[in-house]
Amino acid sequence: ETGADALPYHPVSAALRSLRRQLGAELLAAVAGQEGELARLLPELGEMDQGRSESDGRARLFELTVRLLERLAADRTLVLALEDLHWADRSTRELLSYLLRALTDSRLLIVATYRADDLHRRHPLRPALAEYERLRTVTRLELPRFDRDEVRHQLAAIHGGTPPEQILDRVFDRSEGNAFFVEELARSILAGSPGAIRDSLRDLLLVRVEALPDQVQRVVRIAAEGGSEVEFRLLAAVTGLAEDELIEALRTAVGAAVLQPSDEGESFRFRHALMREAVVGDLLPGERSRLSRRYAEALEADPTLVRSEERAGRLAGYWFDARDPAKALPALIAAAAAARGRHAFAEQHHLLERALELWDDTSEALRRRAMRQGVDDGLCPAIYPDMPGDFVDLLAALTVAARLTGERERALALCNRALRALEGAPSPTSRALGSGRAGGTPPGDGDPIRAAWFWTERYQLMRDLSRSDGWDEIAHAQELVKGLPPSVVHADVLTHAAHWYAVHQPGPTAIETAKQAVELCRLTGAETTGLAAQHTLAWLIIDSGDVEAGLAQAREVCARELEPGNANVLLRGYGNLSTALHGIGRYAEAVEVAEEGSGLADRHGLPDTASFIDCNLAESLTQLGRWADADEVLRRALGRRGVSVRVRGQIAGQRAELALAQGAYDEARRRLEESDSWTTGPYPEPQHTLATARIAIVLAAADGRILDVRSLLDAAVGEAIAPSHQRYGWPLLYEAAAAEARARGRAVAEPGRAAAVDRIRKAMRGQPEFAPVWAAQARMTEAELLTAEGRDATGCWTEAVAAVERLEAPPLLATARLRLAEVLIAHGGAGSRQAAGELLRQAEEAAGEMGAAPLRKEITTLAGRARIPLPQADGETAPPPTPATALGLTAREREVLRLVAAGRSNRQLAEELFISPKTASVHVSNILAKLGASGRGHAAAIAHQLGVFDE
Repeated sequence: ETGADALPYHPVSAALRSLRRQLGAELLAAVAGQEGELARLLPELGEMDQGRSESDGRARLFELTVRLLERLAADRTLVLALEDLHWADRSTRELLSYLLRALTDSRLLIVATYRADDLHRRHPLRPALAEYERLRTVTRLELPRFDRDEVRHQLAAIHGGTPPEQILDRVFDRSEGNAFFVEELARSILAGSPGAIRDSLRDLLLVRVEALPDQVQRVVRIAAEGGSEVEFRLLAAVTGLAEDELIEALRTAVGAAVLQPSDEGESFRFRHALMREAVVGDLLPGERSRLSRRYAEALEADPTLVRSEERAGRLAGYWFDARDPAKALPALIAAAAAARGRHAFAEQHHLLERALELWDDTSEALRRRAMRQGVDDGLCPAIYPDMPGDFVDLLAALTVAARLTGERERALALCNRALRALEGAPSPTSRALGSGRAGGTPPGDGDPIRAAWFWTERYQLMRDLSRSDGWDEIAHAQELVKGLPPSVVHADVLTHAAHWYAVHQPGPTAIETAKQAVELCRLTGAETTGLAAQHTLAWLIIDSGDVEAGLAQAREVCARELEPGNANVLLRGYGNLSTALHGIGRYAEAVEVAEEGSGLADRHGLPDTASFIDCNLAESLTQLGRWADADEVLRRALGRRGVSVRVRGQIAGQRAELALAQGAYDEARRRLEESDSWTTGPYPEPQHTLATARIAIVLAAADGRILDVRSLLDAAVGEAIAPSHQRYGWPLLYEAAAAEARARGRAVAEPGRAAAVDRIRKAMRGQPEFAPVWAAQARMTEAELLTAEGRDATGCWTEAVAAVERLEAPPLLATARLRLAEVLIAHGGAGSRQAAGELLRQAEEAAGEMGAAPLRKEITTLAGRARIPLPQADGETAPPPTPATALGLTAREREVLRLVAAGRSNRQLAEELFISPKTASVHVSNILAKLGASGRGHAAAIAHQLGVFDE
């Protein structure tokens, strides 16, 4: 489509214009400070800000739109209506998806309509609808066709009275209850031409156009070629009619319900997009091209005929439909550059595909001029300062646009095509480099710098598509830049290589590569890439054992000032730092870093980065026993729009972890399968395989499948756990050892037990223990192995409990105390039983606070089996339970209930208890369920009646 149909965000821009007219200064106050960003949606706000990277800028635009709507809906109910979604551009669909995910707690109602009959099998709205329907806040209403009585009421509203039965029957039979058809048939009847209607929708729509006077028909046909909405002044220029004649023709078309004026009254659109489509389809091919040329020439003669943000796209569409390649190619490239500036990458991709289609139909000189101008206007990322602006640059722009819109298969095909085009071709870079390259040019790569850039793109695409772990691609890119003078491309290649080593082969080579990348980024001035390289180096230093030095470097990078160009890389550094802190057991510090990073990422409009950090935050909250908070964070992470497949897989894995801890094993299995579907493949990463293997082992052990536990361990560990993966290795080995200990005494577990225990011990020998949490996990693992062998593990468990007590890890400590109590009961005397009772009391209290159902069940079962009443701290038998205990209220819930009884709202609860409103809501819901209360007042009454507050 050309014209308004191809304009990114057009429906949302129109809605914002309507709000601007209604709210005036209030809207301007709501956008204060963000005018340059939001000008991409509402150009009347001023000049657009430039300089932000594609992914950063687009994500920020979406996030700022959310915040604007939230502000406007703060003290009113706001309804955002988007009609005919089946005609919306891709950017609008993606923005809508983002709004649906983000605006869950606002006083905003979004109503979007679409025509189901128009959704063919490959219609782009189909997958979008499937995504929308998975959201809990979205309700899909399928409007059934009208029955005969409903058609009667509709006709009565149109005619102003009850229709004759003959007309009702005829309209009902012909329309089959389709409300649109009913309306169209009714208007045709009123016009006195019911016999002209035929069965096809096209004819049904065209009959009303054909009933218009010839002059009006001509105006309608010209308007149809102008787009779904065409400005009055532009229409006047193309029709050549005098102003009065055009106004009269438009008045007639509006009266016949063919056209309707826009809200501003400065343009006209077809009453139904289907009607415009029918009119356009009725034009002869030569007639279409001539009309498109007239539109293009009129717009070139007076660019003010359309809004500035629409000009490039409209002109490109008109020249393309005019079948004039020499005019269309420069216009398409200019429009693509403008679309990239607005982060409308789907539209940029569409425009560049059209440019590619016309490439061979234009002269080399024209192509070079058009591309050179496009490169200057920011069409594609700069591979080197003096880009020639040729076919390969067009492919570079297309590759990036396709990747950013998620069209990775197409991006890979374009990337490969570019690499073939570069085979052996002399280029500005190879000529400029002269003899500066050591060893000559590898076969097939006549332009090594540009080839290396495409190989780096291919590296990202192959990893995303699970076609490769990326090593072959990044290694080839390294070979291409080897021996060349320093460049930003070389720095980027080396930074990607360092990250690959850090993930797959951490160690001395990875550290050395990261150091080289940092230095090369410094030499070439690649500041943003340098931040990524420094984060990777810090991560590797921590894993090598120099923890404090690595943390200091990571914190230093995170302290850098956030700028539009570095925000995504810098904020991902917060995620890496929180991961590092979590890995060495410093969970509270990890939470602080992750909370700060997540907030910053949200404020900078980076949803994928925010969700990546939130996943880390939830992981640390889980280890701190703050499971309600972790669940809230994960829901927030998943609810953002623009979250990548990789991060979604991590979120699913963490949700499986949380479900596992709470004893929701079926839920954990579903989440684990979901995580595997996103994070595994022919080339999985150890950080994912080890983490998910641990969850699978716990699930298998819960089912009593010890043989599966052993198989899962063998598959995950192989010959040995990869170096520097101890943060994932120790928890995995512990769960495998615990499964062996719990399976002791079962006949199925006896064969192969010795080999399994030896297997675990062999893997332990390769794991470092320099972090206190790893040392504690090592003692716990050895203690479980002793139990599996039938040996006394009291001493080992005593050491383990002492080690865990030095950490801040309530779930781990409760488990260690339970196991120590278990061996004390089995191997100790009377004094040991008293100590066991104290340990069980402490573990049971912690398990109850966290909601650790499986752990709590184990504790109470052990206490009952040993005939040990759970004692208080002084060792005496516990008195009758308090009202709060009898109700199953945790200490936190008692605190919340006291404030609820005092009349506090969820927001006030959150402020007083330093928790989020969502967490407060979860606590209140749990309290109501435990008390069987119908509401907050009822809960307060029950609490006072039972004396909960008398404790």
